[in-house]
Amino acid sequence: MTHPFGTEITDAEVRALFAAAQGWEARYKQLIKLAKQLPPLAEEHRVDANAIHGCESQAWLLAEQDAQERWQFHCDSDARIVKGLMAVVLAALSNKTSAEIATFDMDAYFEELQLLNHLSPSRGNGLRAVVSAIKAKAES
Repeated sequence: MTHPFGTEITDAEVRALFAAAQGWEARYKQLIKLAKQLPPLAEEHRVDANAIHGCESQAWLLAEQDAQERWQFHCDSDARIVKGLMAVVLAALSNKTSAEIATFDMDAYFEELQLLNHLSPSRGNGLRAVVSAIKAKAES
């Protein structure tokens, strides 16, 4: 499995996209664009074993480590905004080692992107569930 975005979208690029977005509506549009770029997960992987629990929407996570011990993640959701949020997380955490994932400051990243203040509590909890699922995979 390769990074769903290839190596084209990184956390630095996501930071730049969101820094240029003026206001919540512009950030929301960026999330939708990112969601459209995230390829769908094949139906055979949309199973309970890959489900992310704690998310109101249906969401799934696949993870594997490559030969260089870098993690590659693939997420999908039936909700467009959740999928966009997943894309933001994948840009930050895919193609990193377990140690890099463990030390990545997601709270600071989300604060910089100005995302959490505008999400409903359930979406915020779902976003944290995605991050927790990825970190759990990287620790295993």
